[in-house]
Amino acid sequence: MKSAVNLETQSVTDIEFQPASLDIWDAKYRLSAKDGSKIDTSIDETYQRVARALSNVEIESKRDHYFKEFVWALRSGAIPAGRIVSNAGALEHKPATSTINCTVSGTVGDSMDNILNKVHEAGLTLKAGCGIGYEFSTLRPKGAYVTGAGAYTSGPMSFMDIYDKMCFTVSSAGGRRGAQMGTFDVGHPDVMEFIRAKREDGRLRQFNLSLLITDEFMQAVINEDDWKLAFPVTPKEVEEDDLDLSDKSQFVWRDWPEAGNYVTNAEGLVASKIYKTMPARRVWELIMASTYDFAEPGFVLIDKVNEMNNNWFCENIRATNPCGEQPLPPYGSCLLGSVNLTRFVLKPFSDDARFDWESFRKVVKTFTRMLDNVVEINGLPLPQQRNEIQRKRRHGMGFLGLGSTITMLRMKYGETKAVEFTEEVSRQLALAGWEEGLELAQEKGPAPIMNETFEVTEEMLRRRPEMRKDGYQTGDKVPGRILHARYSRYMQRVAAEAPELVEQLAETGARFTHHSSIAPTGTISLSLANNASNGIEPSFAHHYFRNVIRQGKKTKEKVDVFSFELLAYRGLVDAEALPPGGGEDAALNALPEYFITADEVSPKQHVDIQAAAQKWIDSSISKTANVPTDYPYEDFKDIYLYAYKQGLKGCTTFRFNPEAFQGVLVKEKDLKNTKYTFTLEDGSTVELKGDEEIEYDGETHTAANLFDALKEGYYGKF
Repeated sequence: MKSAVNLETQSVTDIEFQPASLDIWDAKYRLSAKDGSKIDTSIDETYQRVARALSNVEIESKRDHYFKEFVWALRSGAIPAGRIVSNAGALEHKPATSTINCTVSGTVGDSMDNILNKVHEAGLTLKAGCGIGYEFSTLRPKGAYVTGAGAYTSGPMSFMDIYDKMCFTVSSAGGRRGAQMGTFDVGHPDVMEFIRAKREDGRLRQFNLSLLITDEFMQAVINEDDWKLAFPVTPKEVEEDDLDLSDKSQFVWRDWPEAGNYVTNAEGLVASKIYKTMPARRVWELIMASTYDFAEPGFVLIDKVNEMNNNWFCENIRATNPCGEQPLPPYGSCLLGSVNLTRFVLKPFSDDARFDWESFRKVVKTFTRMLDNVVEINGLPLPQQRNEIQRKRRHGMGFLGLGSTITMLRMKYGETKAVEFTEEVSRQLALAGWEEGLELAQEKGPAPIMNETFEVTEEMLRRRPEMRKDGYQTGDKVPGRILHARYSRYMQRVAAEAPELVEQLAETGARFTHHSSIAPTGTISLSLANNASNGIEPSFAHHYFRNVIRQGKKTKEKVDVFSFELLAYRGLVDAEALPPGGGEDAALNALPEYFITADEVSPKQHVDIQAAAQKWIDSSISKTANVPTDYPYEDFKDIYLYAYKQGLKGCTTFRFNPEAFQGVLVKEKDLKNTKYTFTLEDGSTVELKGDEEIEYDGETHTAANLFDALKEGYYGKF
């Protein structure tokens, strides 16, 4: 054990990067020339490249000043998202790439022209390196009559297959393309097929899938009511088929993203024809069974998303980016970045361990300016995307390393003190961010939307009854900055803490409409944060394997990694420390009891942490409640219900299921305990443990990765 003197004089900044971290930086974030020569000679040179690109946005006389400020922030824990790190300052070498991680497609209209046009736009977006989300429940259900074709539609799922193949093709062409999110309304007639989709080998594997869950559906589940599966009707259908919209057995009125194309009432609700009625609990059980087996579909609690959206007055959100932390309007985009919380822990693992709040706030404010500058170098491929991000200037700053930091502060993830710490981190990030948002608006001007004028509608008054109390009437004209600062549910929450700040924002307008979001940060955490825990998660394990894609390899490669907190503990306290089961001397060099991992945290604790952060995060949070493979289904199926009652915007779970897929993060014991059966050309079979290495097609693979690649159809496609 090291002395207290040594503990005080050493810092987490002294911890050397592990080989896996440097390897990922080299593969994904390091800038190289066309001939393969390395331009960034170190991680610090990567930081300098990014800082120079972002400081060049400033007026010429201040560029050197902000270059130094930005380099300091990057060295101090500010980590822009992967597209910024990879592509900022790289225009000479990668002219067709973007600095934006998150986009959402324009609304996929219910026509062949629009569906195929959106495929084209999506391909360009993925090629630029951006992830993209789509809603597919805007398409007519399977079996609906198409007047123009004189035939019956194959339904939205068949078109999702086309998008899936397109994404796979862009991926196989090489380069760093984005991923896809497909969202689907829980009230659509084809929802059961959507839920079951990933039970088919290889289907929709280029998609993350999430259901748009409404309050109406959740109440039907809680009350054990029937659930109506319905799709909107057009005025032409009503006229030609002489439909009676007052017949409640045939029609239901609901919110819909393209209300203008359908029969709509004064409150903006759309008349929807009921195709099928079934018990809400039956739909719920199918959702939970699929999530238990395949970790999908995720939940997007869409009514909560729209209720809490800062741009509630001009957006109807129906889709998210691939990881779910950015609910966005049609053609919406968002840039991301995370603050590495481990860099602000003073005297870790000691009785005097504490968090440096002053330095944290300073980094947040500088980082906010940096992210705002990314808007100017967005590199988005579509004019609709560029117009949207420049009009609203959406940011998504979050943090990573929460789990590692909680451990270094000698707390347990999910317990009361950890929940309180999580809320305070999010609150400080929010307040510092909006203070900087005001200062930037005073210096450079607010986001254009703040000075736009919006007409008050009956729907707006329905959503914000306090506006009617304040004297607003239908037809009144109101600036965006007023609707944003005074009537956004989130900004009302900020106003309770900082009323003068929010009032100034109402007067001036903010530089951006959104400031915060918590991304999953998988490869960023592993590389630039030396495997600090991902986003808001606890560490998956303290020693495990990560399956990574290697250009030119036919399957994924297993990489050995350690958690950052274990590396720090070894560097500052006990060089021989091991996690349980880590060797003969594990008992002698055991880690303290506060070193816990993701599957030691109860689902309720996962949700409590997310709820604490969400209070001050104005976009959303990518969060996964990890449970062990043998976690009882009866306990599992209530996780999402608890998330709904806690007011979350979304929820995702993961249970390692070797029969379904091979995950990205894998524990050694899971590999050893899982057997895979291969059928040879002569019909005989070979059974291997997941961690056994096997030579196949001229390469060495783990049995688990080879089986998964062959089953899912991506073998040899990297």
